[in-house]
Amino acid sequence: MSNQSKTAYPVMLDSILGNNFTVLNFGRSATTLLKNGNFPYWISKEFYNVFAFQPNIVLIKLGTNDTKLKNWNEENFEKDYQALIDTLRSMPSNPEIIVCLPVPVYRTAWGINDSTLIAGVIPAIQRIARKNHLQIIDLNNPLRNQPGNFPDGIHPNETGARNMAIIVADELRKIDK
Repeated sequence: MSNQSKTAYPVMLDSILGNNFTVLNFGRSATTLLKNGNFPYWISKEFYNVFAFQPNIVLIKLGTNDTKLKNWNEENFEKDYQALIDTLRSMPSNPEIIVCLPVPVYRTAWGINDSTLIAGVIPAIQRIARKNHLQIIDLNNPLRNQPGNFPDGIHPNETGARNMAIIVADELRKIDK
């Protein structure tokens, strides 16, 4: 992306949603959901900032970097995902937690691959969501035929980020009604 401060999907989401929502980006590029992954989200400053903000809604959009061969472990992924949900539920703001299915991986790069995403990560997220009665926002299927919007095969360009934001906004508006 050319200018992430303006073109990242959370920035676009904030703009699309307007005054009814305040969107803050507590995501961290390259992180894993897995606590023992090569760069766990759990140790990022962004993770701790979520608790300072005390949001009403939390979107979990993790899993892509967990597909790396050195990271992937389905049992630990589900256990750590449940731990993340439990940790977020402990906040005094009692946020609604929504999980996102990761965007497609169009080209294996940095060890990230679509086969583990489709056969492992996505089914694990779906099981965890069902177990916890959480809403799922599918960013995978709607973006499946848009390889041109993911120039390196993994990260969205501005159009891809806007498409992600539109999908998320449509789902969040349903909650707000």
